[in-house]
Amino acid sequence: MATVTFDNATRLYPGTNKPAVDNINLQVADGEFLVLVGPSGCGKSTTLRMLAGLEEVNSGRILIGDRDVTDIPPKDRDIAMVFQNYALYPHMTVAENMGFALKIAGVNKEERAERVLEAAKLLDLEQYLDRKPKALSGGQRQRVAMGRAIVRKPQVFLMDEPLSNLDAKLRVQTRTQISSLQRRLGVTTVYVTHDQIEALTMGDRIAVLKDGILQQVGTPRDLYERPANTFVAGFIGSPAMNLLPTEVSGKGVKFGNAVVTVDPEVLKKATGVVTLGIRPEDLTLSQDQGLKVIVDVVEELGADGYLYGHTDINGTEETITIRVDGRTHPLRGDEVYVMPVEKHIHVFDTASGERLSDAVVL
Repeated sequence: MATVTFDNATRLYPGTNKPAVDNINLQVADGEFLVLVGPSGCGKSTTLRMLAGLEEVNSGRILIGDRDVTDIPPKDRDIAMVFQNYALYPHMTVAENMGFALKIAGVNKEERAERVLEAAKLLDLEQYLDRKPKALSGGQRQRVAMGRAIVRKPQVFLMDEPLSNLDAKLRVQTRTQISSLQRRLGVTTVYVTHDQIEALTMGDRIAVLKDGILQQVGTPRDLYERPANTFVAGFIGSPAMNLLPTEVSGKGVKFGNAVVTVDPEVLKKATGVVTLGIRPEDLTLSQDQGLKVIVDVVEELGADGYLYGHTDINGTEETITIRVDGRTHPLRGDEVYVMPVEKHIHVFDTASGERLSDAVVL
């Protein structure tokens, strides 16, 4: 196994002025499952392809273990990649697909069969080894693609949105299988997705990218509890965090007809207006205190429900989401008041979007 290091790695496509990946510095520990996440066009797949050797590194370098692989061809990097579209050979059986790379590498027939069978047992594919890909479901094809990577026993697994072609139920099932398998094998894995739920549920750590720039790296809990800026705050978590403009007032910030207490050290760094971040689950309904909200849509999810509404803050209409009990909750068109759980709110600088601090109960 091996570590992976991006050292000021940059990718600038010909004819463009802005790098697709801009001076990324990132370390992946030996055996770690790291997820690269961000919106479309943020540079996550380019970052993965740079590691794979499929994209040129214009400046900086990439290391696998202690070896600089920046200018080494893909076939010599000791990596295995799982693609979005499976990339299976339709005329080959499952066993032939899984063992093809070993055949090309000159591995003898007996060892190939042994390693294919070993991977098939891990992936519950033994009964499908003689079938062609067209006779398999989408989830089974993806497992074959993973098996093809596993038999090579690489130092690093690279996965580029491998679940995006699966239906919702199968995605949940397969992401659990991938996470479990990676932990059993202990292989360093870099996984790309645009789905932040996948990122939160699968990764040991998550790296969030925006416009080719690394925004924050941390555990799922780190990113959920202490987002570094408003972009990460709004991207990680579902539904997204509410981000509301608010004025500093006395020992806290205004929240409708109430004042939420904020750490004095944060107030020293704040200007007249800050951005208050509150997750939907950290808002509670109140009688007549806090922010007045008109409910526009009610989304029922069984045990939980979500109210999607709007509120007026200094003459500007702002949208807001509130998690409520799924069995007893307000209805569309109702007028409600909400208050935040103070220990779980977040304060950001409005101009830069950077985190100032959590609010605290004094």
